Amino acid sequence: MEKVVKTFEKNKFQEIRVGITQYQGNDLIDLRIWALNQGGQEKVPTAKGISLNVKLFWHLKEAVELLEKELKANNLL
Repeated sequence: MEKVVKTFEKNKFQEIRVGITQYQGNDLIDLRIWALNQGGQEKVPTAKGISLNVKLFWHLKEAVELLEKELKANNLL
């Protein structure tokens, strides 16, 4: 399965794509930076990013929720 669930701009040359992918029979959550290729025609995946087994989703969700609380507590959101 290859599915992008969210894309957002990092800067004018790069974007972050969040999705579901598969590698060697493992279902993965993929958070990756995509950047313009050398010709500047299309965006391609870079090595910058992480892939986590979907079994770790709950840990990732908890971390994001804790991050949100800290950002709010420090008036950053």
